[in-house]
Amino acid sequence: MAVYSMTGYASAQSGPPAEPADGEPRAVRERRLGMEMRSVNSRFLDLSFRLPDELRSFEPLLRSLVTAKVKRGKVEVRAAIEGQDSALLPDPPTRLLQRLSAVQDSVQSWLPEAAPLSVAEVLRLCGAATPPVDTPADTVARLAESVLNALLVARAQEGERLVDMLRGHLRLLRGLTEQAGPLVPQLVEQQRQRFMDRWREAMGLAEGSATPEAAQDRALSEATAFAIRIDVAEEVTRLESHLTEIERLLSKGGEVGKRLDFLIQELHREANTLGSKSSALELTRISVDMKVLIEQMREQVQNLE
Repeated sequence: MAVYSMTGYASAQSGPPAEPADGEPRAVRERRLGMEMRSVNSRFLDLSFRLPDELRSFEPLLRSLVTAKVKRGKVEVRAAIEGQDSALLPDPPTRLLQRLSAVQDSVQSWLPEAAPLSVAEVLRLCGAATPPVDTPADTVARLAESVLNALLVARAQEGERLVDMLRGHLRLLRGLTEQAGPLVPQLVEQQRQRFMDRWREAMGLAEGSATPEAAQDRALSEATAFAIRIDVAEEVTRLESHLTEIERLLSKGGEVGKRLDFLIQELHREANTLGSKSSALELTRISVDMKVLIEQMREQVQNLE
């Protein structure tokens, strides 16, 4: 199953009918419907519509189509009625012109100084008096399906690119985790040896003020307590577990964005603990490199559905 990004864009237009009905105004014959959909990342599904008044009644249809296939993201749907030639104007109906002429004569008979109607005013009045041409619902549905499918393809392509980047980061994190594992026993042994050296030095300075067995036991207890404090084996194990789960989710596909976002937070927590427990420069460097990679992954995961 594909992993979808929440970022995408698609648009399409429906052409005019091939054989317009007889007597249909030329501007109507040239009408076409344009639609575009764009989406960006969001925690939930957030739909917005920018439709002309003529298409406002189709908002429930468009909403149901989008929600059936898109689960997360801020999606904006735009539509417009366009003409192939903006210079084309509908021929005003003869009966309407006759009515306007009669009204104008009536007004001027009462108000002789009233200015006659201009061509622009006649066209505006004719447009207001002419009911809008209905756009068939099946035309809107077919175009919306086409644009939505193209949007899903764009989101899938972007999702595939993000998955490739995430897998590259996972490989780097696994390499860092493998480097951190062998360092822990070495650090514990170094610290134990350091405590024992200090114990021997203290015994030489004490000149018998404390029994050797008691001093040695105390030194070993302190070394053990320190080893427990710096032991990051549990963090390394959890890091490996989280990386394995992320790889599984990326292979599974589908709606994995929220789950991956949670795992990224857990990865950052373990890498941060690894650094706070570090008593060696090399382990600190590994922790910093991990956190840089995890932060880059967080930005990419936030774009996944």
